[in-house]
Amino acid sequence: MLKPQDIVLLLKLLANQAHLNWTQHQLGMHLCLSPSVINASLDRLKKSGFLNLGAYNVRYQLVIPACEELLIHAIKYIFPAEVGAYTSGIATSYAAPVFQGLISIGQEPILIWPSAQGKQRGLALEPLYHCVPESLLHYPDQAFYDLLALVDAIRQGQARERNMAVKLLKERLAYVKK
Repeated sequence: MLKPQDIVLLLKLLANQAHLNWTQHQLGMHLCLSPSVINASLDRLKKSGFLNLGAYNVRYQLVIPACEELLIHAIKYIFPAEVGAYTSGIATSYAAPVFQGLISIGQEPILIWPSAQGKQRGLALEPLYHCVPESLLHYPDQAFYDLLALVDAIRQGQARERNMAVKLLKERLAYVKK
């Protein structure tokens, strides 16, 4: 059975096609997770059909159609989003930069991943896994951030935000296929 950290790792791999030969130690460092957590996540992703390992378990090969099906159709049921109290953190879902110019936020509070170092204020949306804000703050990765925010919009958003997130996610996954 997949765990939230598996989805975070999958999104990191999808966002970083040029680095699919990272070691487990390097992945752990960039995600602020231990190599043992990375190892267990890679095993679950492989058993679930989202990932193949290349020669000597060094090069990761993503199964993009399976990843797309998981992220678009199943993620909101497997890992539903929970909105919490007003706090500071990092913008996510429809408030993230990936949606800039596409959605008018208006007067509603934005959704954020809680973080003491975050610069925005809004309603807390628990990230897929607790390492997400720390990872983005210590190892900024715009493509990874965009994928996380799109997945959060699918997990939590209304129909308009979900449909836009699905469209943007499909565009990014189509690029990964090439």
